[in-house]
Amino acid sequence: MPHYPVRPTGGFRVVYEYSNRLASRGHTVTIVHARQLSDALPSVGSQSLWGRANNARGWLRNRLVQPKVHWHRIDRRVEMRFVPTSDERYIPDGDIVFATAWQTARPVLEYSRDKGEKCYLIQHYETWMGEKELVDATWRSNLHKIVVSKWLCEVGKDLECDGLTHISNGIDLNHYRLIQPIARNRRVAMMFSKVPFKGTVDGIKALEIARAKHPDLKAIFFGSSIFGRGIPSWIEYHSNPPQDFIVNEIYNNSSIFLCSSVSEGFALPPAEAAACGCAVVSTDCGGVRDFIENGVTGLLSSPQDPQALAANLCLLLENESLRAKLATAANRSISRLDWEHSTDLMEQFFNSILSSGTLKSQHSAAK
Repeated sequence: MPHYPVRPTGGFRVVYEYSNRLASRGHTVTIVHARQLSDALPSVGSQSLWGRANNARGWLRNRLVQPKVHWHRIDRRVEMRFVPTSDERYIPDGDIVFATAWQTARPVLEYSRDKGEKCYLIQHYETWMGEKELVDATWRSNLHKIVVSKWLCEVGKDLECDGLTHISNGIDLNHYRLIQPIARNRRVAMMFSKVPFKGTVDGIKALEIARAKHPDLKAIFFGSSIFGRGIPSWIEYHSNPPQDFIVNEIYNNSSIFLCSSVSEGFALPPAEAAACGCAVVSTDCGGVRDFIENGVTGLLSSPQDPQALAANLCLLLENESLRAKLATAANRSISRLDWEHSTDLMEQFFNSILSSGTLKSQHSAAK
């Protein structure tokens, strides 16, 4: 992992979910959190790209002696390591080793064969946190690659990448589930984030446009920001709420979930909200295409167009039968995205690359 996650982060949650489920199936799983990446990253000026991207928040985690992840359950059989750097001496030997972000792909490439078959879990096209040519180089690298959405498959094809395997993220359907009937009050839920590609400003603009036409409209936000600066006073905000609160009080008590992102590798919150009975109004940000088809299981509009986003919001606010129809269809469709099925596919991926690796080793020995 590229660092220690102080606050809830979707990409880390995906890795923790896979780790928990693989450990429950008898695999030996170690998650390595590096406080600093090794010097394997190319430098720009006097500091690495990783250093430039993380100076603002790195001081805390670099001073933690033995931190713990409090915001997500970790199976006791999963070993959590918090190490000084991504240097090979801190990485356990194994059958398979995964990079989980573009910054960790280069260190993984340089590990010895004792660390295992070298893989790359691609959860986003991460040009928002690294220079494009460096990110693209990790996609084209000699790693076994898994992408988490159909959109990322398309990105990989455009980059002329070889050997991409698509495994969609799953949803914990035992947790994210329908509790309240789909017929609900007119309230819109949205995740609040200060990360620019999340498009929060556009989401707020869309809500204000919709509220001008529907003054009774209510909205509720949740996110990891402590104060939620920039959120209008009429919108209810919850900072770092427990997952049970998100499921019971936000998703199951809202009629629409709004996603205003510019791009998403997969987009967990709208998928979770759909599993809880919300109709989804979203930008066509890429990663939602694994579970939202425009006009069938939700409504999509172009990114960075709050007027179009507001028009789709108003369409559902003014047409309850359509909203309920889309919410019901999305709720049924999302049942395909089960973590157990995704883990089945991950194990098949393991078996495939390990068998091919064995064949390569035998061939090299024969030569």
